[in-house]
Amino acid sequence: MTRPAGRTAGPGLGALAVLLASVLWGTTGTAATFAPQVGPLAIGAAAMGLGGLLQALLAGRGIARARERLREQWRIVLLGGAGVALYPLAFYTSMHLAGVAVGTVVSIGSAPLASALIERLADGRSLSRRWLAGAALGLAGTVLLCAAEAAQAGTGAGTGSARQTVVGVGLGLVAGLTYAVYAWAAHRLITRGVTSRAAMGAVFGLGGLMLVPVLLATGAPLVASWANAGVGLYMALVPMFTGYVLFGFGLSRIPVSTATTLSLLEPAVAAVFAVLVVGEHLPALGWTGIALVVACLGVLTAPSRPARVRAPGAAAPAPQPRTTAPAASAPTPPGTPDW
Repeated sequence: MTRPAGRTAGPGLGALAVLLASVLWGTTGTAATFAPQVGPLAIGAAAMGLGGLLQALLAGRGIARARERLREQWRIVLLGGAGVALYPLAFYTSMHLAGVAVGTVVSIGSAPLASALIERLADGRSLSRRWLAGAALGLAGTVLLCAAEAAQAGTGAGTGSARQTVVGVGLGLVAGLTYAVYAWAAHRLITRGVTSRAAMGAVFGLGGLMLVPVLLATGAPLVASWANAGVGLYMALVPMFTGYVLFGFGLSRIPVSTATTLSLLEPAVAAVFAVLVVGEHLPALGWTGIALVVACLGVLTAPSRPARVRAPGAAAPAPQPRTTAPAASAPTPPGTPDW
């Protein structure tokens, strides 16, 4: 069966949207360093809370039109909202303890595996060899980045003590899991007939509401100076609001496991900004990790050759004389995704 013409460019556009979102997200750790008086909980609550509420506000009409579908799937909306609320608290605390590079690398680098596990358990989805190869490269790169920073922490040259790094890595794993959870929830809503804007608005709006008490309790330093307020507004409007609009667009066109793997660009961007702007030192091992992440993105975004499908009723090709043993190859099942 021929795929509709309007969908052929969908996966490519979806991948590009996720990559652009990842670049914006990669600036958050560096931006947070410009407001050192603001704690990680306040930064996370302001960024994701205000950004989520703004998404819900602009998606209000779409949410109203989809209210019946959203009500039918309220458990998924609640699960996604909880993931949105927990993610920034774990993510920014991880960066605060382990450093911008490691906190971002662990949080985002662990998300593809969490996404794959969720898709396997909840959706029964099998993963392609291309995804496995790309994820292996990306995860190898994130491990090298973590090892480089942990080694520096152990010698006193890093951003904190070895104990802080370990706790930061643990919180990064929590952040990666919650990231995968809300990405899966939004994707599930989209595939069940809710528009991308309404799904993202509902999930992020609920998560933003959950973060309001945290913001009220910890956000006083955000209004203590114009610089702090500017950082909070930037985080809410650019990486969180704009970034997640792009991410929602991508989720409507590619699987969650692919989207979270493509977002491995974020830790590479964050590491480069941490070195160039914040002044963190990244040894050769860390730069090797970044190179592997870039290779992962190349594997996942390279166009694949379409499989040749025999037209219905066409005669099978005439058998050729066998001079050697036949190659053990299996045809690609119809409908197998390129990712």
